[in-house]
Amino acid sequence: MSPDEIASAMTGTVRMVATGRREAFLPSPMVQNHASFLHLLADGTLICAWFGGSLEGKSDISIFASVVVPGSDVWGPPQRLSFDDAHSEQNPVLFTAPDGRLWLFHTSQPSGNQDECRIRMAEIRRDQSDTTRLTAETGGYLDLPKGCFIRAPLTVRNDGAWLLPIFRCVQRPGQKWNGSHDTAAVGISTDAGKTWRLEELPQSTGCVHMSPVALPAGGHAAFFRRRQADFVYRSESADDGRSWSVPEATNVPNNNSSIAVIRLKDGRLAMICNPVNAAQSGDRRASLYDELGESDERPDADPTGGCVPVWGVPRAPVCVCISDDGGLSFPVRILIEDGPGTCLSNDSTDGRNKEMSYPSLLEAPDGTLHLAYTYHRRAIKYVSLASGWADATDGRIG
Repeated sequence: MSPDEIASAMTGTVRMVATGRREAFLPSPMVQNHASFLHLLADGTLICAWFGGSLEGKSDISIFASVVVPGSDVWGPPQRLSFDDAHSEQNPVLFTAPDGRLWLFHTSQPSGNQDECRIRMAEIRRDQSDTTRLTAETGGYLDLPKGCFIRAPLTVRNDGAWLLPIFRCVQRPGQKWNGSHDTAAVGISTDAGKTWRLEELPQSTGCVHMSPVALPAGGHAAFFRRRQADFVYRSESADDGRSWSVPEATNVPNNNSSIAVIRLKDGRLAMICNPVNAAQSGDRRASLYDELGESDERPDADPTGGCVPVWGVPRAPVCVCISDDGGLSFPVRILIEDGPGTCLSNDSTDGRNKEMSYPSLLEAPDGTLHLAYTYHRRAIKYVSLASGWADATDGRIG
């Protein structure tokens, strides 16, 4: 599809495309839409949040959301939920707190400087006369160091503490951020988000986008995107997220792009990702933000003591990978959508970008799997698979 064809399809109308499979392109007024996040409310309302604007890193990038209520086949109008015109506001995360309040967390950075990012938290309210409408309170920044970035859902520890998965974009004085010293951490709040402290994961350089999940046999596992574009990595916690083991490689390739992992009702784990890596493609680009066109004479961060990040590996196909051993292996891979996945440019207007990336997924109480992902940086694509999807043979590639 061309950018214009995608734009014409961005109506929010959900249509059946195959038995048990429905799809929609979410509506948005922006030419670039990326980093979707799905969140299911107690009444069955589904919210999808993402960031939109002209180009990732530009100050016109803001958080948007759309809502589909139970029984409807149309996603509601896009709504802007962040309003800082001096920063690029990215990577929304929605969280329903134990008291029922709905919160939006997102990143806020100047230009492409992820090492200067701060995390903002704001309460989200629904219009009681029109439940497809959302409004965001002013909110404020978390008291965490600059360079903290987010992508995955919050969890609540057994003592009531909120755990926010974080990756740290570590500042290198006099040098530009390039991902070479990123590490994993957890933000912890014991007072319902009023104050926060940071706990680092050991030996986690290059491990980002931490996605934690409870294991059927007890304990937790966390899964990581890798800056080195080699494999998804995995860590374990036996004390409800208070400490974590050193991350180790799984058998799922990773292209230095986002992943998401959930525990299904039957106890298996489902990971949505692009299962390709740098060993499978020679495509490379200089950095994530090499198209911003803004003057910055600083050299790229020296990888000494860190890692050499790899950018530009294709971001396709989109697959759901299934594990029945707590994420030690993912032998079953179900194809959701394939394509070139070309991401040597972030531009969403000229058709060069073909990525299908940054997926989000959740399982509804009735067993329906809801998915969303970036489509050519032009749109957010939504897919739902009817109950029983995980045991279907169509589309299975492993």
